[in-house]
Amino acid sequence: MLRSFLGVAQTAERAKFDMLFLADGIGVRLDDKPKGSLCRSHHNVELEPLTLLSALAALTQNIGLVATASTTYNEPFHIARKYGSLDQISGGRAAWNVVTSWSDKEAWNFSMSKQLDYDTRYERAAEFVDVVTGLWDSWDEDAFIIDKETGVFFDDTKMHVLDHVGKHFSVRGPLSVRRSPQGRPILVQAGVSEPGQQIAAQHCDMVFMAKNDLKSAQDYYASVKDRLEGYGRQRGDLLMMLGLTPIVGRTRQEAQEKYEELESLIDPIVGLQLLYRSFGDLSHLPLDGPVPKPDLENVGLKSSAQMYYDLAQKQNLTIRQLYKKLGMAQEHKTVVGTAEDVADEMQSWFEAGAADGFNITPTHLPQGIDDFVELVLPELRKRGLFREEYEGQTLRENLGLPVPVSRYQQASTGNKLMAS
Repeated sequence: MLRSFLGVAQTAERAKFDMLFLADGIGVRLDDKPKGSLCRSHHNVELEPLTLLSALAALTQNIGLVATASTTYNEPFHIARKYGSLDQISGGRAAWNVVTSWSDKEAWNFSMSKQLDYDTRYERAAEFVDVVTGLWDSWDEDAFIIDKETGVFFDDTKMHVLDHVGKHFSVRGPLSVRRSPQGRPILVQAGVSEPGQQIAAQHCDMVFMAKNDLKSAQDYYASVKDRLEGYGRQRGDLLMMLGLTPIVGRTRQEAQEKYEELESLIDPIVGLQLLYRSFGDLSHLPLDGPVPKPDLENVGLKSSAQMYYDLAQKQNLTIRQLYKKLGMAQEHKTVVGTAEDVADEMQSWFEAGAADGFNITPTHLPQGIDDFVELVLPELRKRGLFREEYEGQTLRENLGLPVPVSRYQQASTGNKLMAS
């Protein structure tokens, strides 16, 4: 299994991708509804992502290493230490995708009978991220003088004790990991809710977007970016990355044939399972009938449920057509065509202010990423839209993001801006 992940990571690095992203959930979250669907799903066993990325860090040089970790079933000190350690191991290439957990099945693995309510999850997440970023500021960059003559390891005026006491956490600090080579690990978020957008605007460096409609993407892009000034940040301090599933061929006919072959492989029972967490069990309904309205008060992911329903209404999709679309790319934008078609779409969304970049989500590996690297990247480079070489050593440098100033330096200088 490691060999498979390593092959993808090294392909992406040779192609000069910014980063490799591993999504994660804490347990098997899918229901066996309809009966027999769970054993047909590949979302059952997966490696713990930080362990995997630590192995990949030793076998790669430049590519960023991004993993999901939940604020619901972790403690801030654990997360700060683990990602801080990965950042040291990789030479400044670590990133944390911040999520709240939504599944009762995850709660059952942590001595709870049900998940936390929606408001509590996000309230806890906001405090969690504030504590983690505070812990990452525990040491100034030049704190460790390691003076052999005096026997002094660090300048004690450059160590900072957080002493956080809040509603959900009490964390003294300092963190037992030195300051990140990139100032702090990159923070990523993907929530579209109001509290999710606030967390992104206050703390994050990157947002993963899931949008199919250009106008909707532009509105969301502007909504998040417009919040930055309120936190003393500039619009370029946060990157908005659109999820994109390209199915590319040397001709449009070849690409369409690939799409149809992949679509034909989606088992109807697995398709209904994909819809279950948003719509409940639909197995009693005709597959070629309309998609019912979701009960938003009783679903795990409200934003996804609403997005799927809106998509079905806008495109007049049946249940079968919706699960096929989601089975190919979930909620991400799909482009089927030649390299020029894919590059045209990427360029138009970028230039229209709907995305700063793209999170490529292939339908299958390694073929999906191989096709993109072989066919699409040369076209993007020809247009001057993608790098030839990495610009720096750290992920933050390669993303062109400013290095965050320690909160203790801000307090002493009154400076609220980022330093590049």
